[in-house]
Amino acid sequence: MHIVPETVYQALYGRGSLDLAVDPAVSLRSGRTGRRPRRRKEHRTRRFPDMVMIRDRPAEAIGRLVPGHWEGDLIIGKGSRSAIATLVERTTRFIILVHLAGNRGAENLRDRLAETMSPLPAHLRRSLTWDQGTEMACHQDFTRQTLIPVYFCDPASPWQRGSNENTNGLLRQYFPKGTDLGVHSPEHLTVVAAELNRRPREILGWQSPMEHLARLTSPAIEP
Repeated sequence: MHIVPETVYQALYGRGSLDLAVDPAVSLRSGRTGRRPRRRKEHRTRRFPDMVMIRDRPAEAIGRLVPGHWEGDLIIGKGSRSAIATLVERTTRFIILVHLAGNRGAENLRDRLAETMSPLPAHLRRSLTWDQGTEMACHQDFTRQTLIPVYFCDPASPWQRGSNENTNGLLRQYFPKGTDLGVHSPEHLTVVAAELNRRPREILGWQSPMEHLARLTSPAIEP
């Protein structure tokens, strides 16, 4: 016998037969107490034109073969009035947090992402994958500024940005839901990202994202 994920979800969120001794909001990193119902894919359409879908993303990005392919999203603060942009490199799970100064609009996100990603070396600017949120409406301008193509997930398919979704869950330990994210300075975001980038990961053979990125991007040493 084995337990399927749905059994665990139902137990955690109060719809199973397991009587938990602690509140999931206390025991889970995310603080989540319920599951948001998913909208059916056929009830959603593309939000804006000229979107290149994830199915057209290069094979090297799909296979996590080389660094430079990123997944991005927003974590939202209290009342949807503040947000932090999160970027995760697919191969190394390296994290960058982008300060939005209380403005989660498409133009501000375009400018802040461009400021953050343009200085990266070319081999770390291969692609960016995002969901169909309206905050990415200026994706064409972002690509013109950075030369980074943007690929969009299918509707209601967060698993297509699995690394980013997992990271956002970890970040809720630092930025709890229902709080004002605008109070966090760019310097604090840098500290949080550095802490996670130094944390060893089982999926990386117990290397940290920082170590793994350095290993993959360092020039080979001649014998």
